[in-house]
Amino acid sequence: MKQHRFFDFIPFGGDYNPDQWPREVWNKDMSLLKDAGVNFLTLPVFSWAKLQPSENEYKFSWLDDVLDMIAENEMKVCLATPTAAQPAWMSLRYPDILPVDIEGRKRTHGKRVNYCPNSLNYRKFSAAIAEKMASRYKEHPALAMWHISNEYGTMCYCDTCASAFRKWLERRYLTVDKLNERWNLAFWGHTIYSWDEVTVPSKLNDDDTHSPTKSLDYLRFMTDSIIECYQNEREVIQRICPAVPATTNSTGFIKKLDQSRIAKYLDVFGWDSYPSPSDDLSTVALKHDIMRGLKDGAPFFMMEQSPNQQNWQPYNVLKRPGEVRRLSYQALGHGSDAVLFFQMRANCGGVEKFHGAFISHDSRNDTRIYREMTQLGKELKTLGNSFIGATTKARAAIIFEWDNWWAVELSSGPSCDLKYFEQVNAYYAAFYSQNISVDIIRAEADLSGYDIVIAPVLYMITEAAAENLKSFVSEGGTLVSTFFSGIVDENDLITTNGLPGLLRPVMGIRAEEIDALPPDKTNTIVLKQPFTNNSGDAGPQKTNYSCNLLCGIIHCEGAEVLAVYGNDFYAGKPCLTKYDYGKGAAYYLATAGDSRFIKDFISHVCVEKGVTPSLDASDGIEVAVRNRDGREYTFVINHTANPGRVKLGEGQYTDLLSGKAVSKILDIAAGDVRILESDEK
Repeated sequence: MKQHRFFDFIPFGGDYNPDQWPREVWNKDMSLLKDAGVNFLTLPVFSWAKLQPSENEYKFSWLDDVLDMIAENEMKVCLATPTAAQPAWMSLRYPDILPVDIEGRKRTHGKRVNYCPNSLNYRKFSAAIAEKMASRYKEHPALAMWHISNEYGTMCYCDTCASAFRKWLERRYLTVDKLNERWNLAFWGHTIYSWDEVTVPSKLNDDDTHSPTKSLDYLRFMTDSIIECYQNEREVIQRICPAVPATTNSTGFIKKLDQSRIAKYLDVFGWDSYPSPSDDLSTVALKHDIMRGLKDGAPFFMMEQSPNQQNWQPYNVLKRPGEVRRLSYQALGHGSDAVLFFQMRANCGGVEKFHGAFISHDSRNDTRIYREMTQLGKELKTLGNSFIGATTKARAAIIFEWDNWWAVELSSGPSCDLKYFEQVNAYYAAFYSQNISVDIIRAEADLSGYDIVIAPVLYMITEAAAENLKSFVSEGGTLVSTFFSGIVDENDLITTNGLPGLLRPVMGIRAEEIDALPPDKTNTIVLKQPFTNNSGDAGPQKTNYSCNLLCGIIHCEGAEVLAVYGNDFYAGKPCLTKYDYGKGAAYYLATAGDSRFIKDFISHVCVEKGVTPSLDASDGIEVAVRNRDGREYTFVINHTANPGRVKLGEGQYTDLLSGKAVSKILDIAAGDVRILESDEK
């Protein structure tokens, strides 16, 4: 796997907004940031109105001064084009820039990311400001990276987008007849006879879900529109600054756009990690691993996280002492090569005035958060470039795809409670709790390096993906798939050759019906034999587990029955099967097992394939491993309020934070972090 090393240090810092403060504050900020170990600042993300106060007027002198100050203080800049927030004069003079929402309402000027991505005027002005900035700062000593716009994601349903959507469809389907076929427009008499008859899937249709395929294609189209916006600026900058890498930052809510397609155009993938206080740590880790998988396992940049509370949560819960340090090292352990934050200085006004920051409103250097940031900055400086560019070696993978996510949740059945991300997260959590590394991949990815591939709720599948999975199993791999898999093709059309469709040959079963259980109803999974745990001994002698959500009624076509339902009219019918196919095997789970079932089941599959935890650690201790140049970097994070212990086996390690040698047993204090370097095993 190719290793990417953009810098010989860990970028530490984040978003800085000097234009929101008087000039006399800037020098004080530089001193406070430098003392905290900050080496990397992102700006001027939302400063378009200040940089371009009128159509033919640009004012860069203030930004010149800030960049010079940053260079003088030996920091680097991720120079942002400010195109996420156009000036008011632009919205007023060129109203086609303002988007139309799904209700059909034309937005007024305000907020941010408040533009139509297909507006030619928006693209003209955004390319122009990008060119001005690139030409002016291409030789600036602080320039280290370009940051194109910010948190793309506005969905627009205006006439401009409708026209562009029709052209996009014509390129995709070539003829109206093919569109009618692939969208199944004979349903409800929606057959069309010209491209002009295509409408966008907005609420003006009353119910925008009547054509899931149209809605699915519109999400694909919007992703392509955003890619064009990014490329519109990136190509200008690349022509002027060809050697400087570029990225953008994906919002923490990652569903809107297909990030796997956007990632192809970024030198390094950047994303903003803002977990809810109620999120499990496995959910946070899963999102990092999704980001790591977007560029075939290459490291990503965590472009933003909050130093403290997040102002948009229903309750602005403070980060507990040491929490931001643990979250930062969790990101590094799962593949980030940067620890960046929003924001450097707390705002005095606006919607984010209560959002966490390095520097408090009163500019003190003795606040709890500033002290914690300073400790983190010192540690990151100590680590230097030790694991920069390091990757993760995983023997297990989970399939996660945006098209599938959208299609599952656009479907008008079988249950409104079926959420794709939650199902993926349930399986990921089973690996995470055992400290087994997992890659997050697409169904058409190279599977040759894996022993186990999990495909939860793979509702939408292409012929190429199905052949890929069959080859994987045939060559000796173990595949786990679940209910509501293999149902439709890439246009959301149901297969007519028996479910689970293209997966039927490798699963050895036929699915007949799906029973959707209301939230207050459950069934039971009854195992014929108890699972085996990861120690190799007989697991807890548990043979009954709870299941809910969906219960698929299936028939075996060569598969072995491992478990049956315990209740209802389908009691005694199979719900977990295993089918030997070629040199490998495929499991099919026809229902949503509880968390205990999934953990025990995944542990059993791992034992079968000899996939073991990174290290034997106490409960609540996370272990993540990165590899580079024959060296292993093991991140040990104690997320609990109690001391913990990790068994290191026969390996010899160096604790990079203390410089001390460690072997046999690692005792780790409550809430602490250790980073261990060793030879690869």
